[in-house]
Amino acid sequence: MPSNEERDLLAEVGHRIRANRTEQGVNLTQLAILTGISAPAQSLIESGRRDIRLTTLSRIAQALRVPMSTLLEDEDDSDPGAEANFANDGRGGRR
Repeated sequence: MPSNEERDLLAEVGHRIRANRTEQGVNLTQLAILTGISAPAQSLIESGRRDIRLTTLSRIAQALRVPMSTLLEDEDDSDPGAEANFANDGRGGRR
């Protein structure tokens, strides 16, 4: 079961996916066709209720024609160490 921090991260990434999708006028069915990921699964990802693999995130980013970093990073985040903190999740890495 994901920790609270992991659930928050999934919700943030899902929110960014939804924001990019709706900004581009793409509905869930269209994104499902572009990614091969069902619309119900897309909905669960966007709501943060489904864990997401990097390969899945890559397919979504490619379909939306945005870099994966757009879906992972907070636009307002001015902390240059934020990427390092994201990459080092406390399992043997620095935090």
